[in-house]
Amino acid sequence: MFQPARGTRDFLPDEMLKRNWVLDNIRRVFEDYGYEPLGTPAFESWDMLKIKSGEDAVNQIYYFKDKSDRELGLRFEWTASLVRVVSTHRELPKPFKRYAIGPVWRYERPSEKRFREFWQADVDIVGVEDTIADTEVLAVAVDCLMRIGFEGFMIRLNDRRLLEALVAVAGIDAREPMDVFRAIDKIDKIGEEGVLEELGKLGTSEEDSRTLLGLVSRKGEPQEIIQSVKKELSDFLSEGEPEILLNGVAACDDLLSIVNYTKDFGIESNVIADLGLARGLDYYTGAVFEIYALGYEDYGSIAGGGRYDKVVELFGGEPTPMTGVSLGIERIVLLLDKKGSFEGLNLGTDVFVVSVSDNVRSEVVKVVQSLRRAGIPSEFDHLSRGMRRQLEIADRKGVRKVVIVGKRELAGGYVTVRDMATAEQRKVPIDRLVDEI
Repeated sequence: MFQPARGTRDFLPDEMLKRNWVLDNIRRVFEDYGYEPLGTPAFESWDMLKIKSGEDAVNQIYYFKDKSDRELGLRFEWTASLVRVVSTHRELPKPFKRYAIGPVWRYERPSEKRFREFWQADVDIVGVEDTIADTEVLAVAVDCLMRIGFEGFMIRLNDRRLLEALVAVAGIDAREPMDVFRAIDKIDKIGEEGVLEELGKLGTSEEDSRTLLGLVSRKGEPQEIIQSVKKELSDFLSEGEPEILLNGVAACDDLLSIVNYTKDFGIESNVIADLGLARGLDYYTGAVFEIYALGYEDYGSIAGGGRYDKVVELFGGEPTPMTGVSLGIERIVLLLDKKGSFEGLNLGTDVFVVSVSDNVRSEVVKVVQSLRRAGIPSEFDHLSRGMRRQLEIADRKGVRKVVIVGKRELAGGYVTVRDMATAEQRKVPIDRLVDEI
């Protein structure tokens, strides 16, 4: 028996109905905010995908050659394709607000919470330098989560420039700061001792490593923490004005601006500063953020993103500020299932039309078609099974209404409508059925 490839899954109808409901609601929120859909290929040039992705990401890209020996790779996230479009279609008006929803592929070790094929839903704003853009994409993610049933979540907020400044303050000469960032970012997985070991492999002394961990371990109320670290950096600047510290101070100002904007967007209660947040991709240049569902933090982030203002230039385009957030559909659906959020939702057919006998089948089809063409999801039994069996099928599918069609009903010009939740029945004239349903 053939099975799906390792790290991939089949989704049977019950599961797909849940996923479609989540995706439909997320798409509506995206469009409520004025984001427009952009379609790009599932595979791209290998050279393009490697640009500024980082060693870890490159190792996870599905690589192959086509029959003309061209080097290609499956998309491992949506950003690279967006940047390619922006760099080549300079006629796009700014700001360009786009969304993309679909599968991405990463070759990594599969687990209960991680797959090689998974879905992401992204929104990005192109052409806005002000932090109002970073805050809006956070608000979009929050509204999506609220729309589909999450009640509590935490937004962890940091800035790559601030993290780089703290590395410098700790006395670490990081020729490859991303290696240090990746080590810090693993603290929730491997603990402080594990991070110390990782930093030691990079040639960092234990004293400097412990100093750095002390600096980045701060998290909590954002105004207080960011103001405090800004003062620390400003004190260091009194001994000179190295660019890295100036960038750290600028990062603090941007983070404080985001925090202030969160009040306008109504999401301030969900935000904390986390000076150890790094995120793995190389291309982030400013604010970075992750969103966790309260009570389910062990499952990891369900959304994340940040600012990446330099990437378009790497693709041959003009300097263009960009920021965005991505929602992880797999974890979102998993957590909604655990929360019981799908219980009581009608995710499929609204109406099942039951025939009392096979000699009314023609009329049953006409009734079903009238409902379908009125936009009411409806079906009937194609196998001409008995009435009791048809009602059992309707009940198993969770159908809300059953329409019963028999010769006696048709002779009187009506059908019987049964509410499956209450078992109440009433006679409804056929010409009034659509309105009644």
